[in-house]
Amino acid sequence: MILFTAFACGVSINAQTTQLRGVVRDSVTHEPIPYVALFLEGTDNGVLSEENGTFKLSSPQKATELRVSVMGYATKTVELKSSQIRNLIIDLSPDGVQLNEIIVKPTKEKYSKKNNPAVEFLERIRATRDINDPYRNDYFNYDKYERMTIALNDFNPSDDSWIGRKFDFLKDHIDISEVSGKPILNVAVQEKSSSVHYRKSPESEREYVKGIKREGVDQMADQESMRRFMEDVFREIDIYDGNDVTLLQNRFVSPLSRIATDFYKYYLSDTIVVEGDSCIVLSFVPHTPHTFGFLGKLYVPKNDSTMFIKKIDLYLPHSINVNFVDAMSVSQTYEKAPDGSRLKTKDDMIVEFRVMPGTPSFYTRRNTVYNNFSFDRPPVGVDDVFSHAEHEVVDASAFKRDDDFWEKNRLVPLEVGEGSVKSLVERLRSVPLYYWTEKTLKLLVSGYAPTGKNSKFDYGPVNTSISYNTAEGVRLRTGGMTTANLSKRWFGRGYVAYGLRDHKWKYKAELEYSFIDKEYHSREFPVKSLRFTQSYELDQLGQKYLFTNQDNLFLSFKRMEDTRVTYRRLTALDYTLELRNGFSLVAGFAYERQEATKWIPFIDGAGKHYGHYNEAAFNIKLRYAPGEKFYQGRTNRYPINLDAPVIELTHTYAPRGFMGSMFPINRTELRLQKRIWLSAFGYIDAVAKGGHVWEAAPYLNLLLPNANLSYTIQPESFALMNPLEFINDTYGLIDITYWANGALFTRLPLLKKSKLREVVSFKSLWGHLSKKNDPTYNPELFRFPEDITVTRMSGRPYMEISAGLDNIFSVLRVDYVWRLSYRNTPGAPNSGLRIAMHFTF
Repeated sequence: MILFTAFACGVSINAQTTQLRGVVRDSVTHEPIPYVALFLEGTDNGVLSEENGTFKLSSPQKATELRVSVMGYATKTVELKSSQIRNLIIDLSPDGVQLNEIIVKPTKEKYSKKNNPAVEFLERIRATRDINDPYRNDYFNYDKYERMTIALNDFNPSDDSWIGRKFDFLKDHIDISEVSGKPILNVAVQEKSSSVHYRKSPESEREYVKGIKREGVDQMADQESMRRFMEDVFREIDIYDGNDVTLLQNRFVSPLSRIATDFYKYYLSDTIVVEGDSCIVLSFVPHTPHTFGFLGKLYVPKNDSTMFIKKIDLYLPHSINVNFVDAMSVSQTYEKAPDGSRLKTKDDMIVEFRVMPGTPSFYTRRNTVYNNFSFDRPPVGVDDVFSHAEHEVVDASAFKRDDDFWEKNRLVPLEVGEGSVKSLVERLRSVPLYYWTEKTLKLLVSGYAPTGKNSKFDYGPVNTSISYNTAEGVRLRTGGMTTANLSKRWFGRGYVAYGLRDHKWKYKAELEYSFIDKEYHSREFPVKSLRFTQSYELDQLGQKYLFTNQDNLFLSFKRMEDTRVTYRRLTALDYTLELRNGFSLVAGFAYERQEATKWIPFIDGAGKHYGHYNEAAFNIKLRYAPGEKFYQGRTNRYPINLDAPVIELTHTYAPRGFMGSMFPINRTELRLQKRIWLSAFGYIDAVAKGGHVWEAAPYLNLLLPNANLSYTIQPESFALMNPLEFINDTYGLIDITYWANGALFTRLPLLKKSKLREVVSFKSLWGHLSKKNDPTYNPELFRFPEDITVTRMSGRPYMEISAGLDNIFSVLRVDYVWRLSYRNTPGAPNSGLRIAMHFTF
């Protein structure tokens, strides 16, 4: 989006053609003008513009002028200089009589759902919704073609732009939006052809993807991750499925919801003909337009006792508290099967959005067409799709389909601009300015820089090249990873780092063998590999970050000196198995040496000092996250949404004396995570964790809660807790964040236009340290460091609560955090301000 915005801010061109297509607009408002007469001078050819102002006109005769006229506007003659097929934008000047201003002041509407025929009509639709449900059959099959288009919106040409002169070839790629009539420049197109199969018993639905084709300037990001993200953001809307509609990674109240009559106002507004059927129009609007609901219309044929909905139109209210989106429309059409089932034949979604106010906007269209409906059992071979664990099954040849395949399976023909995206990108990359801009942004997105055209080794991640911490001072780091261009199964990655204060070299080296071929790097899903790791690194006790590296530059700014550190030398061998049903297993063996520092000495109860101690441990981690979607980075994975439940169980075991292990380790932890949606009232992100240590072990191997010393908001960590402040061998933790999505602020007149959103978070830790693991009672264990205040938990838990404003400038979250218990701990703050970037619709 950043690339598109930077590119679009000054792009302008001119457009001329003799074989014509384009749009006619009002020169003042830029609104499209319908039913305009366009006539090619010197020929017998002419046409009227459509309702959205668009037109197509061609003539076998050569023409040099186009005459454009309509009542209320001055007639205009357009000179035609080019013989190429182009897109025209024709602005007509109004010449009507100027009228004095008339001000209409509406009275307050008196609306009641009681004895309201529109509400009664809605209830009849709700009562018969299952009669038309195609999923009541034993089987339901259909073919599906989906095209996702991203374009620069309202691409207004002019002659005096330096970008227009430098990228003059863009004039060959301008298209006209079939919906808004605005000129657009398509910059990314993705097509998908698939068949969908549903089985009632045992219930299962699978989408078999036969072909995927994508072209465009979005290739700087991981393509499969981008596809999952776009399909998640622009999901297909089903108003029949439950009480909520998932769209733009939010939940909107369905017009057929149980609470719909309390959330929406309903009106019987019109009777119109839809594809030959006279239909009653049921219109609806939210009581509060800032909340997460739709404006819309349902079209129901007259005298249809099943209340079959033939067409659905949905729009976002102009004042809704949704980020980045200027406008959205969804149009769905249905036909009735012989058995009465509703069959969706078309689903057309248009979203116009912009990254920041004042920048060019973008046009995204998800155009989906369905056909070949069947209620029969799939043929033998095809029904094998139900044996797959994942919902979407991608054919091995899906990305290699030829033009003949797409000609047969493309149910909607490509527009001129959509079909030329590939050549557009090739020409853009031939311009050095664009080429190096794309390279730079790709580096920022991936974090790695390739070392050649078909890079065998990528340098990175760049955000760890320099950082700062108390022990090392300024830390310099360099590293990288090999790619599948070197080997599709053998991969290496690593780095070396040096601290200018401790004068120590650190390193990490990884050698991994994948049992399946990879497209580019070893972390691609699914992983089935054997990984050997050797490292020597600073170990920050009680500080574990989930989605970033500990030496990330932005974590260098901390509220206190970070001295709870040791040096750890590690040798590890791990086997990883990921299945497509969301289950994964990691089993491994690790041999490590913990080296004492001046801040963390190893001294037992008898006063004996140890420079280091060794341990050899076996570990296993089981994880189950059905339906999980994530963006795949080169090192980490970032969740696309948190709707999927996540269950993790880990266990570590090290027998005393094995390979020189000084202490035994026998530790079990369980983690649960789920997002809970509250319809129009936001959602809750909830995490619950617990653990227990079964045998006596030194405090470094006990259960250390995550303390966050930075001023950023980090998930599953405590903002006001110091590292090693609490050390337990049994613990329970809850982390609950309520995102209200403006449920309160949208109802306050002075705040609703700001689109601020409320966020409240509560975190609590309950723990216990038994005598066997307390060095005060067990002299075999290492003492707690003397300059660190370790608090034994009494019967009360540690608690933090925060309240904040989200959606500041659409991208910023600011919280104020209070410590509710253990407020007298030396060196620990009782409150503070924290900040985070939070991008959400």
